[in-house]
Formats: sequence, C-alpha cells, structure tokens
Amino acid sequence: MTARRKVVVTGASGYIASLLLPAFRERYDLTLLDVRTSDREGTPVEGIQIADLTSRERESYRHHFQGADAIVHLGFTRAAQRDDLVQDYYAEQLNVEMAFHVYQTALEENVRRVVIASSNHAADYYERLILQGKWDVVLPQQRALSDNFYGWAKEAYEHLGFVYATGQISYAGMHPEKTATRGLENVQIRIGGPRETDMDTIPKGDLQRMYRGLAVYISQRDLQQLFIKSIEAEDIRDENGVPFQVFYGISDNSQAFWSIVNARKVIGYAPEDNSEYRFIEQIREHIRASQMGQGS
Repeated sequence: MTARRKVVVTGASGYIASLLLPAFRERYDLTLLDVRTSDREGTPVEGIQIADLTSRERESYRHHFQGADAIVHLGFTRAAQRDDLVQDYYAEQLNVEMAFHVYQTALEENVRRVVIASSNHAADYYERLILQGKWDVVLPQQRALSDNFYGWAKEAYEHLGFVYATGQISYAGMHPEKTATRGLENVQIRIGGPRETDMDTIPKGDLQRMYRGLAVYISQRDLQQLFIKSIEAEDIRDENGVPFQVFYGISDNSQAFWSIVNARKVIGYAPEDNSEYRFIEQIREHIRASQMGQGS
C-alpha cells in the first residue's frame, strides 16, 4: 500500500481551505496551521494547530515543516481597516513576508514542493483590457501586472517562488559557493471565482459582469482536482528546466479569458464543469432583463 503523503496546509480555517479539506482529509496525512481554530462563522475546524507564519521567529513553527512532502500555502492576513490604503499596503507586505517564511523554511527542511494560493488579481490589469474589447486572453506566462496592493502582493510572491525554484539563490550576495543547492518546486494557482453564489449577486441585466462571472468560475471539485494534481504531479519543470508553474484556477468555461492550456499539459488538469451549463437559468434571466432594459 502506498504511504499517504504528509501535506501541511496553512490558512486552514479560511474559505479556500474549507473547499479543499474534504478531499485532502481522504487523501493525505494533514498538518493544519492557522492563527485561529475556527472559521469566520465561528465553527471549529478539526485538527488545526496554532502557528503564526508572519513571525520572523521561524523556529517556533519549523517543526511543522519537517518530514512534509508538500506545503499548501493558503495563509493570508488583511488590514483591519480595508479602506485605508496605507494599512492595506502594510498588510500585503506582511503577506509577502509570510510567503518568504514558507519558502525559506520549506527549502531548509527539504520539502519537495509548495503549492501557493495566488489569485487572478496578480494580473488583473489585463482584465480591464479584455472587458474593453482590446484583448482576448491572458496567458500565465505573461508578465503579471496589477493595479492594486492585493494583486501586487500575489505577483510578488509568485516571483519570489520563481526565485526559489531556480535554485540559484545566493545567500551572501556575490558568493556563488554559498548558492542554494536545489530548486524549491512550487506551483502558483491564480484562483478565479470559487463561489456558487457569485452569479446571484450580479444585478440582473448587467451582461458585462455576467460575462466576467462566467469566465472566472471554478467548481469545488475542479478546485480540488487542480490542487491535488499540483501537489502530486511528478514533473512540473518548465521548458527551461525550472520546477515552477503558474496555473489559472478556473473550470472548463466557454467564456474563459484566462488560459489553462499549461495546466492541462503539465499536470493533466481536466476540469469537469462549465459555468455556461452550471448557471444556464441565471444566464437566461440576465439576457431577458437586458433585453427588457433596452426596449424601455
């Protein structure tokens, strides 16, 4: 019998974790980490151990990484005042530092791979161009550009992940004899719209927002498949041999404007759902409302 992989999940009380854990619990030996043991509704999450990965005292949580096959990093902190841009920046800067702690500790403890919850907002500048009809599709290989601190932070730890994947980190600046001896394998998943209720919150007849909602949708089972295959794929090296990938986290949506070709090719991602079929009744309602509005 094949031994179960040991997988560490950070941010284990969060929403994305709630979608992944049912499948993960069946498949892996889990170490669940967060700064709280219950979800936002106050419901306890079984098995969580308290660990603050924003702390620079990495010895306080290093033991959780020891012997792990993979880290799934979902941890995230946000500003207490969401409308304060300065505090928003500092919170996102802390998220980048937390990603560094995860990468560095994983490297030191010989963890095989890190799978990171990035976001479509890492490259959301391009979405404006798509909705304006100036672009058709965004490829994960293109340079990520955002126009907000949240997206900037996601791009920052995507790039930081690439730095670790190269295996060329020089710990002492210009001293190559102290360069890292291996690349830390990592996958960045730019999660789209993982909620079943998003289409219901769009004003009836707003076809642009409907289009966006259909384009970015990802079902729970497709999200689980994408993360599981990102954890378990034997080889994630790019065309230059660097074990690093960026995958868009969407289902097989007819309206998609983010490419998932590389996820299909590299890890065999085969999404089972399509937002156009899943939300057919809402689509009809939006079209009818739009036509009524045009005729008034």
